[in-house]
Amino acid sequence: MRTVPKPNRHPPKSERAYIGIDNGVSGSIGIILKGADSFLSIFFIPMPTKKEQNYTKAKRNITRVDTPRLWRILWDIFPPESAIQVHVMMERPMVNPTRFQATASALRALEATLCVVEGLKYSYSYIDSKEWQKVLLPKGTKGPPALKKASMDIGCRLFPACREVIVKHKDADGLLIAEHCRRTMR
Repeated sequence: MRTVPKPNRHPPKSERAYIGIDNGVSGSIGIILKGADSFLSIFFIPMPTKKEQNYTKAKRNITRVDTPRLWRILWDIFPPESAIQVHVMMERPMVNPTRFQATASALRALEATLCVVEGLKYSYSYIDSKEWQKVLLPKGTKGPPALKKASMDIGCRLFPACREVIVKHKDADGLLIAEHCRRTMR
């Protein structure tokens, strides 16, 4: 798995990058770099994370997005001097009052990711999971296990070069969000 690819320092202005971010500490980042006539590069990267002690009274660990690593990954692929137009599509976080800890983690991850995206001055938008799943996954796919399997299968079929990382991650959500972004942001 190559997590930080070597950037092309002098890309033509017609290149566009579509970044899909499956929000959360167990999420992923999919990147599709497209030239005027063809795909140039495709990357699938598990969300960089770090563990640290919780900041509440209860002594336990939490997982957070590692913002310096996320910044470096994106900076190395799209350095400031590149002329690549970058758009990020981020999955809207799950917010469910009955699942407080999962909601807090999702919102913390979104804020950390958003700080990096805004700091790098990328344009961005949000998408609900059901919206991209309706377009890219088979009709009638329901329930988390079936959605993950369908995501992995479709991701491996569309992006065979990323198969090993997709199978290890157990889904291709970030890459499929990037593909949805590419199809809708032309």
